[in-house]
Amino acid sequence: MALIGYARVSTVGQSLEVQIGKLTAAGVETDHLYSDKKTGVDRDRPGLKDALRFARKGDTFVVCKVDRLARSTIDLMNIVSELDKKGVQFKVLDQSIDTTTKEGRMMLGFLAVIAQFETEIRHERQMDGIAQAKQDGVKFGRKTVMTQEVVDLIKTMKADGKPIAEIMKASGMSRPSVYRALGSAGE
Repeated sequence: MALIGYARVSTVGQSLEVQIGKLTAAGVETDHLYSDKKTGVDRDRPGLKDALRFARKGDTFVVCKVDRLARSTIDLMNIVSELDKKGVQFKVLDQSIDTTTKEGRMMLGFLAVIAQFETEIRHERQMDGIAQAKQDGVKFGRKTVMTQEVVDLIKTMKADGKPIAEIMKASGMSRPSVYRALGSAGE
């Protein structure tokens, strides 16, 4: 059973020293320390990936603060869930979260409830915004490429006897789009 430490700072200019000092003082061996100098929003962090890959059943994953591991509650819960599936405990030194205790699991449960609430509120706001935008006449989706001018160009070129390949190139449309504009499926 190993303690696996993870430290992160957002920029290359920042120092990992304080976090590494706390992690080693908590008993994490230096060869079980992983770190990144990247934003927490970026889930593509090599140090985090290596630490998660290294973690084995019975190990404890340790960070100094929750925001050093994840920038959103949802991301945190996803990482902790991944650890839990592997049988790895989770501990946050500065915020008294320790999934080896019932109190720590309770705190983590509260975070999960809050994460779900945040997601639902965000979804409601998004739907309200979309409804208001539609009321204001905002069009959603891809802009129409097949304008009436393009249809007229396709029909004129076809009437002039141009081959479909030339019409496709001139109009920038695919073969099926050209045939749709011509009103048939296989001229």
